[in-house]
Amino acid sequence: MMRRMLGWLAVVAVAASAAGDAAAQTRAPLTLEKVVLLYRHGVRAPLESEAAIDDLPHAPLPAWPVSPSLLTPHGAEALRRIGSWRRARFQRSGLWRGRCPAARDLAIWTNTAARTIASGAALANGLAPGCTVPIGHLADGQTDPLFEPMRISPMPFDGAAAIASVQAYTGGVAAMTARNAAALREMAHVLGCDRAPAPCDLAAVPATVSVGDDGRDVALTGPIRRYSGTAQVLLLEYLEGLPMAQVGWGRATPAALKRLAVLHAALFDVYARPPYMAARVAGPLALRIAALLRSPAAPKVSIFMGHDTNVAALSALLGVQVTARDYAPGDPPPGGALGIEVLRDGRGHRWARLFFESANPEQIRHLVRFSDGDAPARQILNVPGCSRARRHDLCPLATLTELIERRAVG
Repeated sequence: MMRRMLGWLAVVAVAASAAGDAAAQTRAPLTLEKVVLLYRHGVRAPLESEAAIDDLPHAPLPAWPVSPSLLTPHGAEALRRIGSWRRARFQRSGLWRGRCPAARDLAIWTNTAARTIASGAALANGLAPGCTVPIGHLADGQTDPLFEPMRISPMPFDGAAAIASVQAYTGGVAAMTARNAAALREMAHVLGCDRAPAPCDLAAVPATVSVGDDGRDVALTGPIRRYSGTAQVLLLEYLEGLPMAQVGWGRATPAALKRLAVLHAALFDVYARPPYMAARVAGPLALRIAALLRSPAAPKVSIFMGHDTNVAALSALLGVQVTARDYAPGDPPPGGALGIEVLRDGRGHRWARLFFESANPEQIRHLVRFSDGDAPARQILNVPGCSRARRHDLCPLATLTELIERRAVG
């Protein structure tokens, strides 16, 4: 009996020692080795027909300083300030030294849309002012499979499996409409159609989800699809700094904009977050990121400038949801970034830390000069099933990259 008790105590001691070692490793000072960031582009002008108002009586929409879909000067300046704040963090951590980052320090790759290329350049102006920083992207007119794989990727697409995944994730499109009924009523108030002689009922429009005409994607119809873009336009008006009399025709407060934005966030519950969709929409970019995280030769800072769909899909693939301060949950804002840091402990073990950071709407609207007391918000994200350390914000790097490679399709 005594022998068995001593044996059991020895096992407990070894386990406690191992746990203590792991905890000590993660409590010890960590050295930041590299960072990978996926940004949504900055504040842009609305897309053509993005606001679904053509069949409703309405006052004219505000004028914008640039053509539809392009990054605005205000949006570029907000990104420059975000880049300047990021530069200070990189320097403070010891990741960067000197005035201009070398190729081994910084690499920026953007989608081919004009707004993403311009956003990459604006961010670089803050990260490396007065320096020459190449902004990498494919040639104009090409589709980049990292950002838009569903358009050109040769990967098989099983429409029935995709629809089943969407239905399981959302509970069905009718349930989606019901969950967002309050936001649709508020949208009707901002549009003014609730006070028309024949008041509108935006939620009454039937919703469907089906395989797209090209057989390579899903297609949503109904009120979420129709008014998600309108919600985004109203938010962009506010972020651009337009007078409040022009934001939602003077009928939208900052609090209302956040409530309305759930309609835009809900779009990703169909196109980006269901497991079947996330694995494919985020797959090629996720695999590229995993390769960068593993490679000793990768730049210290790798930046991808894409779209809200990219951020939503990658976060879903990792099993997390981004929530930016004063924005609707799950709605990646302009200039927001999903990031992964690689850190080395004193024993040479490498860990990953996942986070989301973004400036809040007031900071973008008023072009705040960021400081320690007024900085973009940072949300630490814990990947389910990933933590093997006492500090739950860390994940063994190999575990994270293996998780990505297991889930991604590309």
